[in-house]
Amino acid sequence: MKCWVCKRQARGYGHTDGRFKTADPRRYVIDWVFCSRRCQDAFHMLYGNWMRVKEGRIDKTEVAMIDPSDIEKAAMRKCLKAFGEAAGEIGFDKPLGQYGEAEALRVIDAIVTCYTEAMVEHHEATKYPPVRGMAPTPDPFDLSDLEDKEF
Repeated sequence: MKCWVCKRQARGYGHTDGRFKTADPRRYVIDWVFCSRRCQDAFHMLYGNWMRVKEGRIDKTEVAMIDPSDIEKAAMRKCLKAFGEAAGEIGFDKPLGQYGEAEALRVIDAIVTCYTEAMVEHHEATKYPPVRGMAPTPDPFDLSDLEDKEF
């Protein structure tokens, strides 16, 4: 399973929804799993804020936003080119507020796709951390160097 926050491989961290008792028909198994304590904490912060807003305990304008990390900021900067290309296809003379639904979705898709790919690229590059003094560890699941052999 993949982490709900960053889409890396989950590593045993999870979320149990204890709102309903075991026999309650509204209870269902939730597969909210995470790769790290950091992702789990980020999820719980957002989930807790969402529940407080839903229950009316806080005003919607008070929901805290998690500050982006340096990695996320770098991924956002990579999205500028994708945004520019999508906006260029639509036309730079057209104000953003006048985009139709299809045009807005095209821009959103370009940005979200680029951001997700940048985050995955970073996480794939850091999946196997280097050991000081040794060559980087190869991906054990990369089978591209194997030869086809007939048995």
